[in-house]
Amino acid sequence: MRIPRAKFPLGAPTWPTPVPRPPVEADTGAAYDTAWARKFPARVARAMIVDDILRPVAHFLARPDVTGLDRLDDLDGPVIFVANHNSHLDTTLLLATIPERWRHKTVVAAAADYFFPTKVKGAISALAIGAIPMERNRVDRRSADLAAELLADGWSVVIFPEGGRSPDGWTTAFRGGAAYLALRVDRPVVPVHLEGTRKVWKRGEKLPTPMEKDSAVRVTFGAPMWPEKGESSRRFAARIEAAVATLADEQRTDWWQARKRAAAKTTPSLQGPEAGAWRRAWALEGQGRSPVTREWP
Repeated sequence: MRIPRAKFPLGAPTWPTPVPRPPVEADTGAAYDTAWARKFPARVARAMIVDDILRPVAHFLARPDVTGLDRLDDLDGPVIFVANHNSHLDTTLLLATIPERWRHKTVVAAAADYFFPTKVKGAISALAIGAIPMERNRVDRRSADLAAELLADGWSVVIFPEGGRSPDGWTTAFRGGAAYLALRVDRPVVPVHLEGTRKVWKRGEKLPTPMEKDSAVRVTFGAPMWPEKGESSRRFAARIEAAVATLADEQRTDWWQARKRAAAKTTPSLQGPEAGAWRRAWALEGQGRSPVTREWP
């Protein structure tokens, strides 16, 4: 038996066939409006989520060993935190380890297609981690303008310049969004290297696995970087990637050896060897197996 369709106003209104329909404005993806998530009630709720849920969870799962925070002692005002990206845990871990003077006024540049495909998921992302939608497959002026406006208004921004999680554990080439933003608003970039998050929450796995008792995820904050006069965004992006690679080298060896290699431009690449999948996997697993001979000046 066919149920008759309800008429307006109980059902959808009809539309005259000869009259063209106005275009439907998008309200998800990059067009999702996150302004409500930066108002006072949402900020209070997010502070509770970050401090009382995300931070304890991050410390339970990752047992983070955080170094380099002293390099930020003299830094003030909004900054752009730039980190490598291997796991879904990365955002939570960064929000858990960023110093408190930035933590509660920081937004996360998140992939519009992944975090904002629907209003419900977009609302959860905006409220829980302060996410703002960013296009990762094309240049979107609206996303760049929003990030620039927030930095000018005193908000810091977390950016993963690879555009997504690493497919195999090695870092992919950094894109120029963070460098362009720093040049546009004249604010510093703080490079950050995350080591071990993939062991906790590997790509493709539905649930994380806590680190072993004697292990820890390592988070290393680097010294703030300012764009040089007349420097292009491409050159600055290359400098940022090199700085993150130096932090990775510092984690595996020590500050002095990492700086010597950086000066000689022999820092090991974050992108791994140009070889087959098995060779890249073997090289990734082999990192840090050999004992390091520390040399001090």
